[in-house]
Amino acid sequence: MRRIAFETVLRACSFGSLAIFCFMIGLSFNPLVAFQTGGALTMLMTGILMLKFYEARTKNHRRTEMWLYLPKEARPPEAAAQRLTATIMRETYLSFALWTSAISIFMWAIALLFSLSVE
Repeated sequence: MRRIAFETVLRACSFGSLAIFCFMIGLSFNPLVAFQTGGALTMLMTGILMLKFYEARTKNHRRTEMWLYLPKEARPPEAAAQRLTATIMRETYLSFALWTSAISIFMWAIALLFSLSVE
């Protein structure tokens, strides 16, 4: 279940990262603005992941993408499925939120270096 949760969240974050990368490439004529935009959009992704983290506790386990990818024989018993699914999804969302926040800080640091070198 953890592997499938990791893969589903990774895929969603990869699409978001691709969109952020395309924005940054479009702004590559001005590296300062490109990295500021990348940092802000990555921070937005972190916020969305945190919202998903809080939502995971109450979201119906049968409506999660992870549940759909689980083979029927690998699904936990119905009595524990909600709690187990919520716990795994919360851990996964939090891990990705921490990683994206670190990437956002890194992009803001690069933007700061560009802003200091311009003056």
